[in-house]
Amino acid sequence: MSQTGGSSSSHSVAFRVMRLCRPSFNVDPPLRIDPDDLFVGEDHFDDPSAPSAADLIAPDSDPSYRDRFLLHHFSDSMGLSGLLVLPQSFGAIYLGETFCSYISINNSSNIEVREVIIKAEIQTERQRILLLDTSKAPVETIRAGGRYDFIVEHDVKELGPHTLVCTALYNDGDGERKYLPQFFKFIVANPLSVRTKVRVIKETTFLEACIENHTKSNLFMDQVDFEPAQHIGATILIGDGHHSEKDSPTKETFKPPVLIRSGGGIYNYLYQLKSSLDDSAQTKVEGSNVLGKLQITWRTNLGEPGRLQTQQILGTPTTKKEIELQVVEVPSIINLQRPFALKLNLTNLTERGVGPFEVSVSQNGSPEETAVMINGLQSMVLSQVEALGSTNFSLNLIATKPGIQRITGITVFDTREMKSYEPLPDLEIFVGMD
Repeated sequence: MSQTGGSSSSHSVAFRVMRLCRPSFNVDPPLRIDPDDLFVGEDHFDDPSAPSAADLIAPDSDPSYRDRFLLHHFSDSMGLSGLLVLPQSFGAIYLGETFCSYISINNSSNIEVREVIIKAEIQTERQRILLLDTSKAPVETIRAGGRYDFIVEHDVKELGPHTLVCTALYNDGDGERKYLPQFFKFIVANPLSVRTKVRVIKETTFLEACIENHTKSNLFMDQVDFEPAQHIGATILIGDGHHSEKDSPTKETFKPPVLIRSGGGIYNYLYQLKSSLDDSAQTKVEGSNVLGKLQITWRTNLGEPGRLQTQQILGTPTTKKEIELQVVEVPSIINLQRPFALKLNLTNLTERGVGPFEVSVSQNGSPEETAVMINGLQSMVLSQVEALGSTNFSLNLIATKPGIQRITGITVFDTREMKSYEPLPDLEIFVGMD
């Protein structure tokens, strides 16, 4: 527990504030010695019949703890004495923890004080939060040399400087109404940082979250859950080394926490995100690149809990398609130097009419390298497509080389807006001989 703040000598009462938190392990200086090194030389161990120094030392207890630096057991080298230490100051206070404080208002005078109204508030840079107010039920009296104690709690949700403001309004021995304010300041630091990376592969989005521990104690992560946005499904991906844990029937009953070591330890989580909407429904949802947020809970070495929620994680902005060109049917038999029809569908994904269009096959390579080309006019004209409508059409092609060939460069050009859309993905066909 810790104590800070002061009071004016003109007041009969004063506040004493102590932070309630769990103790820490008492660590003695880890430099300890073996008694054999003190009383015998190195050659002593060459004679197995020689008594050890432990046998030469009297086994009586030593109330002065003069032998506290002696290494009696191999575990003593860790420096853990088995004792717990209460903190002597406010210590480090981190975002996501619960600040719990034991507050005592002491009457150090030789007269009693009456009708004591006590208030306790937390003041940050953005707000003031009331923790205790006895206005409706004042403390009737605090005798001379007595005190009144209470406990307040506050979930820390802001970084930076905080002030615990304690005030008392009371009647002193002369019946004079006095007002006492006292301020106890502390800083809230960030216990961990979360760095995210978003990668999109085809229709799947992968989210990597790297959590780094900035505290001086180990953190045991009870929960690191990703809460996806609406219409998004999330699955955590676990490495091959964790399959036994993943398939264990006790996984839902007991989930061992993940240890992130103090002073910069990190742990990575990987999530696979997929939209729960089909393509047609997804186009009707207004474009938003919000993926979701992470919920993180942890405990320290001695079980002190903490909880954080990240801000919304943004993905890669997606451009909304205006049209979509798809292959409807490919002839089952395609012969060399014989015309064939490739059936296509053009869909308008917008809520307005688009077009008219010109459909062509771009000739990027030389004529000798082109295996499939348009048979006839080099471009085909399509009329305007109404809002959210579609049209089917056929493109007459001819193959000039046998074997497995690619149809590439089928492009749609909007003649009114004078812009080209992404070409149709390459399509493989087999060209046979007559």
